[in-house]
Amino acid sequence: MGFHGGGWFSILSAPSDRPRLTWATLKRVLQYAQPYRWKIIAMLVMILASTGLGLLSPLLLRHLIDQVIPNGHLDQLVLLGLGLLLIPVFNGGIGVVQRWLNSQVGEGVIYDLRVGLYARLQRMSLRFFTHTRVGELMSRLNNDVVGAQNAISNTIVGLITNIIQAALVLSVMLGLEWRLTLVSVLILPLFLLAARRMGVRLREIARQAMDANAQMNAMMNETLNIGGALLVKLFGRSRQEVERFDARAAFVRDIGVRRAVLGSSFFVIIGLVSAIGTALVYGLGGYMVIQKDFTIGTIVAFGSYLGILYGALSGLANAPVEFASSVVSFERVFEVIDLPAEIEDAPGAVELKETRGQLVFERVTFRYDLESLKLLSEVERHGQMDRVTAVFSGGSESKPREVSADLKNGENSLPVTGEEAPHSQAREVALENISFRVEPGQLVALVGPSGAGKTTLTYLIPRLYDPTEGRILLDGYDLRQVTLESLTAQVGMVTQETHLFHDTIRTNLLYARLDASQSELEAACRAANIHDFIVDLPDGYDTVVGERGYRLSGGEKQRLALARVILKNPRILVLDEATSHLDSESEALIQDALKRVMAGRTSIVIAHRLSTILAADLILVIDRGQIVEGGTHHELLTLGGVYAGLYSTQFKSQMGAPSG
Repeated sequence: MGFHGGGWFSILSAPSDRPRLTWATLKRVLQYAQPYRWKIIAMLVMILASTGLGLLSPLLLRHLIDQVIPNGHLDQLVLLGLGLLLIPVFNGGIGVVQRWLNSQVGEGVIYDLRVGLYARLQRMSLRFFTHTRVGELMSRLNNDVVGAQNAISNTIVGLITNIIQAALVLSVMLGLEWRLTLVSVLILPLFLLAARRMGVRLREIARQAMDANAQMNAMMNETLNIGGALLVKLFGRSRQEVERFDARAAFVRDIGVRRAVLGSSFFVIIGLVSAIGTALVYGLGGYMVIQKDFTIGTIVAFGSYLGILYGALSGLANAPVEFASSVVSFERVFEVIDLPAEIEDAPGAVELKETRGQLVFERVTFRYDLESLKLLSEVERHGQMDRVTAVFSGGSESKPREVSADLKNGENSLPVTGEEAPHSQAREVALENISFRVEPGQLVALVGPSGAGKTTLTYLIPRLYDPTEGRILLDGYDLRQVTLESLTAQVGMVTQETHLFHDTIRTNLLYARLDASQSELEAACRAANIHDFIVDLPDGYDTVVGERGYRLSGGEKQRLALARVILKNPRILVLDEATSHLDSESEALIQDALKRVMAGRTSIVIAHRLSTILAADLILVIDRGQIVEGGTHHELLTLGGVYAGLYSTQFKSQMGAPSG
């Protein structure tokens, strides 16, 4: 329900297909001003003092014109001249203090919003990030937060200032001449009409500008990170990407021009309305001076007050326009804050302390249910010209399809249309009725065709996803009933695609344990067969690895990832033992490191090496999201089933290769 009962809120009324400003939204916005209420109160005191001083100048002019100059009072002339000089000096000082307080409030609100947004995003599930562009999130953390801050630090403060000024000036004007005051306020409906008409249009353009910036930011993020830049160069698409960016930047430019022109037109209209009022007042006032109803000094003072009054009314008329634009930003910020977290601690969740490492899957089924996932792109944004659902194609109608964890690791598990291969892994359910037990210290090898669901299974262990049905137990505790922080501390994971921050080797390693000493870092790196390589670098452990670690080879990044897990010292190890893209020397070093890492730990390994499979206590063969076979190497070979086929086509050729 929108605001009713008149006032400047009423001019925010919009057609029914557009969102309205509600009391609930306004109260929520004002909550962000609550921590700064004393500074805001101090600002109000400054505003009162500044307004009061501003009201003195016209009265001094009136006295100067009507009394001092005609009567030749030189001493009063000097005093009045000094007063007219000191008033702006004091007002300037008050303005500096007020600006300091205002910036404290404004920057504080930006800080609160950004930290709140970032904290909320950190709680979102992995599935949220696979369906949301980083550029869109950056736009909300930067552009929308600044726009929302403007509502509190500028618009609301300006509104209060203008209300105080208008009220005080009107009271003084009524004391001077009530008839002229009445004429002055007769044009108020024109102010409201202008603001109503322009406010809706400016709000719409503000929303379009934010969406256009989000589109442009998303494209920059996709093409200027190291992976995107490499892809553009490899396919020779630099010219096309410049042209595509040119089109999006031009759209942002054009909206900016429209917004500036419309805003300028608004002030021109307000100026014309003010000119009508001024002409009426001076015309009637001049007639009254001629009729000797009041003095020239009075009409001069009245004219000065008229300028202050119309300035305040212009601000009041423009306040809902500015506030409407800011509310658009708040809506986009609240949209993120209100997203439900898919993975959260249950009430009374248990904190894991001493973990043995027994892992049990009980009839676990998991499907990627996109319909139940709340995404930013699904939220209705009124007035939006083009939803940012695709960075390059620009399609606004296509819905994102759920991408399984296996696809992100090079395994195609998306449903396909048309005729399928006999052993296609396309299916609706990613994992179905998975049950197995791993005792503490055991090694379980996961094998199966590409896209069978191996990676998805491993992602359930650290609760990157929760099972749709069934449960996973760690030392008898359902993973949903233990705290995420304590679970994460017990699980170490090395994915096929190693991610390193654009920072030093030391910082990337310390991410596993912030208080680790240099000797502990070196011990972990020796265990991962990477220490000798690091010390040979010019800056040693202080070498910057580059964006996503692109300055290092695949084998070096994987060994750094292993060292990071060793430093964490988890009780359960989950890893993708992908070595197909490594040279034989790197592969041998990694295999040697893996033996040390897995020693004494419960290990779940997506196995690509025969040596790992032969060493496994249990081999699970996964096909189309189900465990179709389980046992040791010799038991599975005897069955002559899926494993025997994989052994013949993938693993048998490694018999003569060095296993590390």
